[in-house]
Amino acid sequence: MKKKSALVIDDEQVVLDSVSKILTKENFKVDVTLKGQLGIQMAIDNEYDIVLTDIRLPDVGGLIVLRDIKRKKQHLPMAIITGYATVRSAVQAMKLGAVDYLEKPFTPEELMRVVNNAIESAKTQTPEEQYLIHPKEVLKVLDRAASDQDFARALIEDGSEALKEYRLTGPEKLALITCDIDWIESQIGPLQDAQKQWLRHRISAEIW
Repeated sequence: MKKKSALVIDDEQVVLDSVSKILTKENFKVDVTLKGQLGIQMAIDNEYDIVLTDIRLPDVGGLIVLRDIKRKKQHLPMAIITGYATVRSAVQAMKLGAVDYLEKPFTPEELMRVVNNAIESAKTQTPEEQYLIHPKEVLKVLDRAASDQDFARALIEDGSEALKEYRLTGPEKLALITCDIDWIESQIGPLQDAQKQWLRHRISAEIW
């Protein structure tokens, strides 16, 4: 039987060692890295059956890891590794393209349940298109965020929950939440300074 392969991205070596040991026993080939940016490149350059990434990384947030890998490999299932303090962020990530999340500390059985379910679900799920489909809705969000402080605060604190009333895809929400100005402008052209205002503020907050 051909080995399945997994990439694990986490800033705790003990987590990498634990996940690698468990998955190797289950006949997986496992690659690991402590860095989010390196993990993104590894996922793009190599073939994996699943990626597991921490939601909090020292160099780049887990949502950006999710965003950048999904842009290149829409069908690749991704699961979030999270601690108690970031479970809410992990649940948000599931609404934005992640398949499941695994809360630390976890048992081998819990890890394998998440991994196997993620791989199986990817076989039947149709991934969302990774381009901007609703430019007018995106501009509405940016215009409102620039003029409505309460809405801007809700976007920072609540993420995708604050975008419920807008007709947006997961990738569009993810681009807004991770302040991907370059991608948005590549899709709909240059933004006005007022429309960039909240995105720049969100970047400075560095909370994802």
